[in-house]
Amino acid sequence: MKTIGLIGGMSWESTVTYYQIINEVVKEKLGGLHSAKCLLYSVDFQEIEECQAGGDWERSGEILGDAAENLEKAGADFIVICTNTMHKVVPQIQKKIQIPILHIAEAAAKKLIEQEIHTVGLLGTKYTMQQDFYKDKLIQNGIRVIIPCDEDMEIVNTVIYQELCLGIISEESRKRFVEIIDRLSAEGAQGMILGCTEIGLLVRQQDTNVPLFDTAAIHATGAALEAVKEERS
Repeated sequence: MKTIGLIGGMSWESTVTYYQIINEVVKEKLGGLHSAKCLLYSVDFQEIEECQAGGDWERSGEILGDAAENLEKAGADFIVICTNTMHKVVPQIQKKIQIPILHIAEAAAKKLIEQEIHTVGLLGTKYTMQQDFYKDKLIQNGIRVIIPCDEDMEIVNTVIYQELCLGIISEESRKRFVEIIDRLSAEGAQGMILGCTEIGLLVRQQDTNVPLFDTAAIHATGAALEAVKEERS
């Protein structure tokens, strides 16, 4: 079994989801008392968020690059960054390590293609929704991306940072997210990418008829399957 190097803490709320899903998938695939071989480097999200807000992506890339280096030295076979937004600095991180990074947007694109989704709505932090680093991975796979209007985008971003990252699950926020999902669906979205690893804590498939693609679950499952791939062959 390969050893997974997890860079977590962004926020720790969703890192818990990663750890749980990875171990559940490994147990399902290998049976018995098997659990995942993984290493977790959990960063201080306050420091990362300050870099995001200040536009200092180089500094945040240095922090995560150092984390990846330490995971590689500790024996990780590949890296999983347990957040969507910080995949913006993947090229900077990759330069510091020899082992691969399992990209969350590429994992999402693969799942969308499997489900024959050609037009998708994207919910996430304002950085993920507005900037190209994430959307381009989907577009390169032939997937059209629709993002919310400015007002809805602000609602999504505020709920992520002021509620979900603090462990606050609000019924009112769930209702507002479902309304936003419905509006994107009306614009032609066949499915919805929950492009922030915390959104899956708020919105579940039973809340909407629009197919949801929870990136935390997709990414974590992909990591577990990559770890046991040689065992399954």
